[in-house]
Amino acid sequence: MLNRRTAIAAFALGCSAFALAAPASAQTKWNLPAAYPSDNPHSENLVLFAKDVETATSGKLQITVHPGAALFKAPEIKRAVASGQAQMGEVLMSLHENEDPVFGIDVVPFLATSFADSLKLYKASKAAVEKKLDSQGVKLLFMVPWAPQGVYTKKELSTIDDMKGLKWRAYNVGTARLGELLGMQSVTIQAAELPQALATGVVNSFMSSGGTGYDSKAWETLTHFYDVQAWIPKDATFVNKAAFDALDKPTQEAILKASAAAEARGWKMWEEKTNWYLDQLKAKGMKVQAPSAALAAGFKKAGETLTADWLKKAGADGQAIVDAYKKM
Repeated sequence: MLNRRTAIAAFALGCSAFALAAPASAQTKWNLPAAYPSDNPHSENLVLFAKDVETATSGKLQITVHPGAALFKAPEIKRAVASGQAQMGEVLMSLHENEDPVFGIDVVPFLATSFADSLKLYKASKAAVEKKLDSQGVKLLFMVPWAPQGVYTKKELSTIDDMKGLKWRAYNVGTARLGELLGMQSVTIQAAELPQALATGVVNSFMSSGGTGYDSKAWETLTHFYDVQAWIPKDATFVNKAAFDALDKPTQEAILKASAAAEARGWKMWEEKTNWYLDQLKAKGMKVQAPSAALAAGFKKAGETLTADWLKKAGADGQAIVDAYKKM
């Protein structure tokens, strides 16, 4: 028997040919798969975005958000949109760094660790990201950050050597490479699967934001959060190009206007909620603290190695983006 996700995906695929071709003169219904829980700011922002589009088009275009990887698993979302199985989607952009280094630029360690710098890096890299997505049949609509990334563990960390042997959750190229560098056992786990992985002991450490720790109830199995502020990753929301091009001009403009509003709102939501998440972790009993000088130095050294790796892969184009960012 088909499970729920497979059944929903099959239905969406069956409808996609019609939806891609249908003009927006009649009511058009689209699916927007997303990877995070319904109460995560990313998902809340997507629901507001969908409402804005529906209002602006007087109900001609209705977008249903499917949070929590209910429709497609996180690594499958971009491909689903590119192939027309879903018309829109949202995903952590760095999941696709293996396709092109530009997708991983916001997780280059310690390159942009504040929201202000992260926004500058986004502006410096946006054209390159758009160009790559366009070549894949996908149009970028907007990008929204997470909070700065820290490290969750079940023990105290005095130096980087204390991380050796930990069962480390990896979710992209950068976190997998960090696990390798620091002698940890890396296991690739996406956000929707993290609570179970923690509960069953598949992993006992990971790097992410306060938001992911809160979503996964990290305090039930782990004890420490080190506010390393290694990077600020971003989620991208995009649309199938053919589906977008099939819409009439007013509907296209409504989507673009709602996208601009969602991007501004999303950045504000995460800036406002970052400290709230850390307070929640503390309230649940976790020790939330800055890394010691020795631990911070260890992360910085590892970060330098990861940065060199990224620049080597990205070549002159990647260096040009970094140079442009540093001049802002």
